[in-house]
Formats: sequence, C-alpha cells, structure tokens
Amino acid sequence: MNRSFSKKPAKKAMTHYPSLSFLKKPKQDTTTVINIEMNEEDYGGEVGVLTKPLPFIAHAFEELSKILAKNNEQDLHLIPFTDACRLVSVLFNCLGIAFKFAEMEYVAKVRGLVEASKTYETLNNILDHDVEHDTVRKPGSLSRNLRRVRQGLDLIRALFEQFLSADECSLREAASSAYAQVCAPYHTWAVRTAVFAGMYALPSREQLLLKLNETDQSVEKEMRRYMAASLPVIDYIDKLYISRNITLDW
Repeated sequence: MNRSFSKKPAKKAMTHYPSLSFLKKPKQDTTTVINIEMNEEDYGGEVGVLTKPLPFIAHAFEELSKILAKNNEQDLHLIPFTDACRLVSVLFNCLGIAFKFAEMEYVAKVRGLVEASKTYETLNNILDHDVEHDTVRKPGSLSRNLRRVRQGLDLIRALFEQFLSADECSLREAASSAYAQVCAPYHTWAVRTAVFAGMYALPSREQLLLKLNETDQSVEKEMRRYMAASLPVIDYIDKLYISRNITLDW
C-alpha cells in the first residue's frame, strides 16, 4: 500500500481529546489511600493525583485496545495514546530508585510524544516523517521515542506477568526477569550491571501493594487487566515498524 511520507502539520481541524477525559474514574475504596502525584512539569500540563493508579491505567489501555479493534488497527491518535502512557510513569515511580533510570527515560520519551501531538495526529504520521527523512533510529527522533515508550509498556507488562507467576515471587525476582526479557538485550554491559545491582533496592511485595493501595486479590485483577489490554497496543506499535521493513533489534 502506498503511503505519503510528507510531514502533515495539524493546521486543519483535528480530533481533540481532552486530557485523560476518556477515563471514567473507577470507584474508590473507603480505606486509607496513598496519593501518588504525577509531576505536571514532566509533561507540560496538569495530570493530577492518582490514589489507586492500577484501575486507571488498566482502563486507559482497555480503551486504546477498543479503538484499535474498532478501526481494524488502521491508526491510533497520539493524544489518547500519550494520555494513557503518562499514567504508566506512576508505576515506575512506585518501584523506587532501582527503576529510576527507566522512569527518567520513559518520562522523557513520553514528553517528546506529547509535544509531537501538537504537530502530528497519529502514530503513523510520526513514522512516515522519520522514514522520509531517514531519522527513524536517530537519537531524539520521534520514532525512537515511540520505540522506547513501547519498551516501557512491555517492561511493566512483563513485570506484572512475573509478579503473578507465583504467590511467593518477590518483586526483585519479577523485575529482574522482566528486565532481562525486555530491556537487557538493548543495554550495554555497564547499564545491565548497574540495573541488576539496583534490584536489591526494590520495595518488598507488601510495600508495593501498599504504594498501589491494593490487596493481593485486587492487584492480581488489575494487573491482569493491564496485561491483556496493553498487549494489542504493543503489538500494534511493533507492526508499524515491521510494515515499513524496520527491524526491532534496537
């Protein structure tokens, strides 16, 4: 299928999505909650405070999955995509200093895509632009930012998968396995060594549940919701590269 690779500034009327407005606030428990604040300066706009982040995040990706299913994976608008991705930074924050490297990179890349949404309407548009200018893998390019955000989403998915694989699985074991699977193949030896050493600073299983304001039962439900809903989004992003003969080994 022929594609136009010309940059398409959003001068024409675009479909506007109020920030996070497509998220219906899940019902909160009456138990004590822990406020987890998302730094608005990181994203250039107000993103608010989440008391129970997992239901919001799961719901956001369920909505994205519905959009992809409805339009037969033809395209995905940047604004709802970045709205959902911004929420995930809360999870990196909950993992503490051990995942600070991942949080900083993830937040920076999402911020770049948020800025791009002022010029480009869809994920396809940014890939088309970088393909035309041969900048897909160039540091700082939007296509590279998207690739790194996709890895962040997959890292959280894999971590949840490992976390739920056994009742006694520690967060350190889950995070180590997830990192080895998703990110380690693309990091230098020095980065891998530092990351694995930092795993010992991860919170305990009980401390994570407290940070997320979840129980053993509720956390499994919400993590499985995210795992199921994020996978179609991750697969869709991969297909954007593969359809343009761009390998995923970077």
